[in-house]
Amino acid sequence: MAAMRKNLFAGLLMLGTLGTATPGWAQPAAGSPALLPAAAPASVGVSPEGLKKLDQLLQGYVADGRLPGVIALVARDGKVVYRQAFGYADAQAKTPLRPNAIERIASQTKAITSVGLMELYDQGKFQLDDPISKYLPAFAHPRVLATFNAKDTTFTTVPARSEITIRQLLTHTSGIGYAVIGSAEARAIYAKAHVPSGVGSPPGTLAPAIDALARQPLMHQPGARFTYGLSVDVLGRLIEVLSGQPLDQYLRARVFEPLGMTDTYFYLPADRQRRLVPLYTEYQGRTVPMPASGMLNLRPDFPNQAGTYFSGGGGLSSTIDDYAVFLQMLLNGGTYGGHRLLKPSTVALMTQNQIGDVTQGLNKFGLGFSIVTPAGAAQTGQSVGSYEWGGAFGTDYWVDPKEHLVVLLYTQKFPHNNTPDLVPRFRKTVYAALAKRQAK
Repeated sequence: MAAMRKNLFAGLLMLGTLGTATPGWAQPAAGSPALLPAAAPASVGVSPEGLKKLDQLLQGYVADGRLPGVIALVARDGKVVYRQAFGYADAQAKTPLRPNAIERIASQTKAITSVGLMELYDQGKFQLDDPISKYLPAFAHPRVLATFNAKDTTFTTVPARSEITIRQLLTHTSGIGYAVIGSAEARAIYAKAHVPSGVGSPPGTLAPAIDALARQPLMHQPGARFTYGLSVDVLGRLIEVLSGQPLDQYLRARVFEPLGMTDTYFYLPADRQRRLVPLYTEYQGRTVPMPASGMLNLRPDFPNQAGTYFSGGGGLSSTIDDYAVFLQMLLNGGTYGGHRLLKPSTVALMTQNQIGDVTQGLNKFGLGFSIVTPAGAAQTGQSVGSYEWGGAFGTDYWVDPKEHLVVLLYTQKFPHNNTPDLVPRFRKTVYAALAKRQAK
């Protein structure tokens, strides 16, 4: 699953790194009332000595040059017990990385779009098993790829046995693939039709791009299997149709402003652009800056451009603090800071298996999240029922309802060939720092 969700763009060039840390669980800065409050670790059953091992772990990845910088946050019972930044934001300029740095969260955008859509569900605007063509007519009468000729990218199709439903879009079982990072067939077909990947796509708007996607064949019959793709970008367009607002305006009014997420944007305003962390890649085993031209049509500076394309599947940049508040809202059953975004029953719906017997690695999938199963928990150490995802540029999160945990780990690098053990070791160290665990 990690490889699938993080297999995005790559690049080249050169550099080296060192590690510096910022204070761990100091209170949030004045003027930032929306941040999760801080607490002494022992007050919520977390070992301060155990958290020092997190310092050692993360500092090690910076010190040996595998990461230019890394930020981590651990909250329990709604209180931050660990909030650290190590290394550099800009390793060439030796600019220390700060916990309030803005980073590209890529596919972590999907959970936010899913929550925004489910707010409309709570208002009775749609039903989960409605066909998407009811609201986006271009998706009517879908067809499924039957044969594909790689030499000239021609293909044949057969009629889909059913329409694509909104539930299938939320669970990535619609049959829609990914441009740029999907299967060879999806990449070729979508490229010919000029379907954007979403990430780093400032020009244009959602409506014509999603209509173009609707005219392409599905990679399989709707509901047949899990295929990670542009399904949530389609849902971003659905939000626009149902709400009558552009996706960026809707999410600001319905998600970001109620939660106080003041640093989360598709395209950053001028006063926040300097806080965007540069993007890094790997070259001959070294961690180096991503070239300004990027690769696969990705410009690393896309969040600082004046864009008009709002990718609900991968376009946002944010801070670790903003996203922690978003996750805490879910852990609270849909409410935070006196604002209710979702009904508790809707959060429960989103965070349980919605794909039945379809497989998604060791885990299942809800409405926007991977759901940890007993098999997954046995491998990762998380509690059964935890929900999680991440982003291609090295961001990860999970929520553990049994342990009342919200945990995030942010870097800004792709690919991750020299750090394949980072997330597993981080998870293990977080759980080892809990003074007492609830029964799995």
